[in-house]
Amino acid sequence: MTDFGFYHLTRTGPDEALPRLLGRTLAAGQRALVLCGSEERVAALDTALWLSADPDWLPHGSKAAGQAPMQPIWLATDDTAPNGARFLFLLDGAQTARADTFERVFDLFDGRDEAAVVAARQRWKAAKQGGHTLTYWQQTARGWERKA
Repeated sequence: MTDFGFYHLTRTGPDEALPRLLGRTLAAGQRALVLCGSEERVAALDTALWLSADPDWLPHGSKAAGQAPMQPIWLATDDTAPNGARFLFLLDGAQTARADTFERVFDLFDGRDEAAVVAARQRWKAAKQGGHTLTYWQQTARGWERKA
């Protein structure tokens, strides 16, 4: 089964938290698919990743740029992973029916938005019912703290 990590953002938004997680993914020799809620979000995240200061180099692409097999990070609105990603990052409440095709799923949700928290709880229940291994991480002043 897939390892699901739920990342409860309490201090920053996903545009600030995601680059470090993606940097760790690349350092581990993995490829990532970042699943966004809309094409507009893909475009905004594309810009944010190019401007990231920590880490300062996150090579990535999207349908607009093409060359999926060459991209270690792929930004998309569908979960087909044309870059061969084994790690899936879910933003904006995005969901996947293809979790079993990934080694790890990172579900980032905004803890300052009650609707996002409620939706994340529902995704947690669904992942648990699917038999996946679950972990819950909360953002603190010192970094990510494992809570469950």
